[in-house]
Amino acid sequence: MITIKLFGITREIVGQPILELAEPIDTVGQLKDFMMITYPKIKALNSLLIAVNSEYAQDEQLLTSTDEIALIPPVSGG
Repeated sequence: MITIKLFGITREIVGQPILELAEPIDTVGQLKDFMMITYPKIKALNSLLIAVNSEYAQDEQLLTSTDEIALIPPVSGG
């Protein structure tokens, strides 16, 4: 099982701060695809980064059940 921490607008879209997935997801790219299919409003975000173990991850990075995964939505500031 993969556990994902959600922040900002991604938390609002999913409706909870943590998402646990039992689906077989092996890479960051597969996770992105899953999230966009399951939660279509995520497609409207102008950027979405995924951090694995506190580092930004590329689509080909492998995921394990012990990884700390976070969806990082676009951030605006002033």
